[in-house]
Amino acid sequence: MTLLDFESDQLAEFAAQVRKDYDELKAKNLKLDLTRGKPSSEQLDFAESLLALPGEGNHADADGADVRNYGNLKGITDIRNLWAEVLGIDPALIIAGDSSSLNIMFDLISWSYTFGNNDSVRPWSQEEKVRWICPVPGYDRHFTITEKFGFEMVTVPMLEDGPDVNAIKELVKDPLVKGMWAVPMFANPTGITYSEEVSRELAALETAAPDFRIIWDNAYAVHSLTDEFPPIIDIVALAAKAGNPNRFWAMSSTSKITHAGAGVSFFNSSPENLAWYMEVAGVRGIGPNKVNQLAHARYFGDAEGVRAIMRKHAGSLNPKFTRVLEILDRRLGEYEVARWTKPEGGYFISVDVIDGTASRVVELAKEAGIALTGAGSSFPLKDDPNNRNIRLAPSLPPVEELEIAMDGVATCVLLAAVEKLGA
Repeated sequence: MTLLDFESDQLAEFAAQVRKDYDELKAKNLKLDLTRGKPSSEQLDFAESLLALPGEGNHADADGADVRNYGNLKGITDIRNLWAEVLGIDPALIIAGDSSSLNIMFDLISWSYTFGNNDSVRPWSQEEKVRWICPVPGYDRHFTITEKFGFEMVTVPMLEDGPDVNAIKELVKDPLVKGMWAVPMFANPTGITYSEEVSRELAALETAAPDFRIIWDNAYAVHSLTDEFPPIIDIVALAAKAGNPNRFWAMSSTSKITHAGAGVSFFNSSPENLAWYMEVAGVRGIGPNKVNQLAHARYFGDAEGVRAIMRKHAGSLNPKFTRVLEILDRRLGEYEVARWTKPEGGYFISVDVIDGTASRVVELAKEAGIALTGAGSSFPLKDDPNNRNIRLAPSLPPVEELEIAMDGVATCVLLAAVEKLGA
């Protein structure tokens, strides 16, 4: 029997028990945090030996250049070839940068806004407005970038195999629609992976704007929760075959593979897009941190070295995700007051509660000492029109803390539900 099927006296009795449970939860004086998908200390320790690399006297890359010096905007051959092998792409079409791919994404949008990109008729700042497609629920930091530039963000629903392509096809008939966000593998926060069919349709879109771009953020390309790694679509090659070689700005990084704040970022795109990027990047700076790039190349060794460390991450993360899903099912499953994703990779679990109650769940959790990502954070401008989505980040706390936190979250979901039902 679901909560919606309870008779009034049953609901009243159940509500009384839930309120008792919540009072006991608050009495524990918890201080737990499920807000951001940070790697745990255990995960960061996997790459501890990286801190000693490349080592004294070891500062020449594969081309014989001294990585301690200025230059080489594209990044060193060693890490570019290795990462191209990981992704299954052409190493000539990848640039290695500094620690954050978000920085590159911001630059690409900023420079398109200021100067126009290589397919622009004019800088985006000179357009009447700029509209940007945002699959939802999606990655809050993506939305923050386009929000900062004042773009009109248009949402499309995320389906089981990727974003709603039919809705996107209609939107791109507007020449003011300049781009779209995409997290194609183990998406944040749903864990969905785009199908090959959806990827091909996005590559082949007919767009009114000649400078339309899809930022293809493959942040979780190798972040499986198992020992198996799904195939990675070479989206740049797919777009070239479809006659749209400049369609994609593809991103990835090592940030949650080695050290989150000290990794290497990568930008994969067409020769023309890369040339445009480097022309502006060469004005902004003289080159990336090549010492760190060489250290990573030495640490990984090859693509299999990347997969080996990712198996360690899966060993750390999988029990946490499994436990969260078990608690959700045990505490909430029979009442049908929430539904949630069951990801096979990535860093998040997306939970939909009863419409109109997500913000109340977050409020109740905060009062009980459990910090959750704000309701609506997975939507542009933090505005979830149904007030139903909550993003869970199980990675940082140890399992024993995670169990306490999730049991508390389940209590908050039930209390918000009985309040909504008037009990």
